[in-house]
Amino acid sequence: MTAARSTRDSREGQDADDFDVEEALALVKGTSSRGAGEPGRAERAVPGPQGPDSPVPAPGARDGGKDEHARHRSTPWPEARSVAERAARSLPRRVPVPVPLDAALGLVLAAPLTALTDLPSFDTSAMDGWAVAGPGPWEVREDGVLAGHAEPERLGDGEAVRIATGARVPRDATAVLRSEHGRLDDKGRLHAGVPQTPGSGRPRGVLALAHGQDIRPRGQECRSGDQLLPVGALVTPAVLGLAAAAGYDTLAVVPRPRAEVLVLGDELLTEGLPREGLIRDALGPMLPPWLRALGAEVVAVRRLGDDAKALHKAITGSRADLIVTTGGTAGGPVDHVHPTLRRIGAELLVDGVKVRPGHPMLLARTQENQHLVGLPGNPLAAVSGLLTLAEPLLRTLAGRTAPEPYTLPLGEAVQGHPYDTRLIPVSLRGERAVPLHYNGPAMLRGIAASDALAVVPPGGARAGQELELIDLPWAVTGIDACF
Repeated sequence: MTAARSTRDSREGQDADDFDVEEALALVKGTSSRGAGEPGRAERAVPGPQGPDSPVPAPGARDGGKDEHARHRSTPWPEARSVAERAARSLPRRVPVPVPLDAALGLVLAAPLTALTDLPSFDTSAMDGWAVAGPGPWEVREDGVLAGHAEPERLGDGEAVRIATGARVPRDATAVLRSEHGRLDDKGRLHAGVPQTPGSGRPRGVLALAHGQDIRPRGQECRSGDQLLPVGALVTPAVLGLAAAAGYDTLAVVPRPRAEVLVLGDELLTEGLPREGLIRDALGPMLPPWLRALGAEVVAVRRLGDDAKALHKAITGSRADLIVTTGGTAGGPVDHVHPTLRRIGAELLVDGVKVRPGHPMLLARTQENQHLVGLPGNPLAAVSGLLTLAEPLLRTLAGRTAPEPYTLPLGEAVQGHPYDTRLIPVSLRGERAVPLHYNGPAMLRGIAASDALAVVPPGGARAGQELELIDLPWAVTGIDACF
């Protein structure tokens, strides 16, 4: 059902996520028309004591006082995200791996970053100028001191030597006199003074040098053995620089969780224009880089079509930490994900989420150390599933901390679903989140221009109402930082 199965029954070919006036009226009247792309609510199969194929009563049916919310078995959206995070936390601790610095960006430290040396490891000049000993004026040596050279000769009282930024300061030097603060007299002696302001007519002022001025003393930043960063710190470009300065060639990090993508659907083209009832696959190109941005290593992308045997073989043969399937999560004749999971004895942790778009998503434990996230086939619905279930699971496996939740006021009112959360693409403009159009389950035009998804509560939100936002990875860190 990837990228909208328009080649099938026009009702079943949509994503089961569209909420329109017809459905709203049906809910109000107590009867629900079939949601596009899903069994009627009276026919929907749900897990429970009745068995996986037991029907759920339609809204408004007599049930001894129980309301629709009690019968709607899908997991609430916040709870679904918590379930995914707990599923990852329940696994054994991942074994740290050493990686070279140039491969560590974006990973998480599995051991504290401890200084292997003093920083700086010797007294260093902070400026270009002269290293001086004692009060001036000073006799200047003919030689100079450059960065990267061996330890220079010690200075005697009343001596100075030219020195470059980063060079090792001679022993017994008391300060560094900046180039712009020194002058040589006609006898070659060095004097300290502040230049006069051009046109002021005032004479050059005398400059008093403080002991240690413009010298970075050994150990100013840290001493050998000091903890620079704790376990769990994200390796950023600055962390790479710090690690290199502290003497590291490799870092002990939490390995990236491995993810495998299984693209389902016989109607999908991998190139060219749609034709003869066939459509372009949007998820095959989109999901691997998105998963990488979420911290995963994508080990394979397989296109299986609508083949139950191929799906079974791919799932049982996978050694990935996370399998991601696209489409096939509903109950149609070629939707093979649920039957395959039952066949292999997988444990369904989430079977449907109260969110639009994307509510047919699922999360299953397929092996002791392996999970499967089943995404709906429509593109924006798949994004919803990715950020609802895959993101917390991958984040936890990778050892990353959850981002701090934040809110912004809406730029305009947003229609909501009667009882489900709704995720809509928004653009961040100043201090407001502006909803974007083209936000239907099968559409990518809105999300392609967005910075975040706004979490709309059941019933909708008014203009100016504060809503929680989920940032898209590259909207905060940039494309290069993600990949």
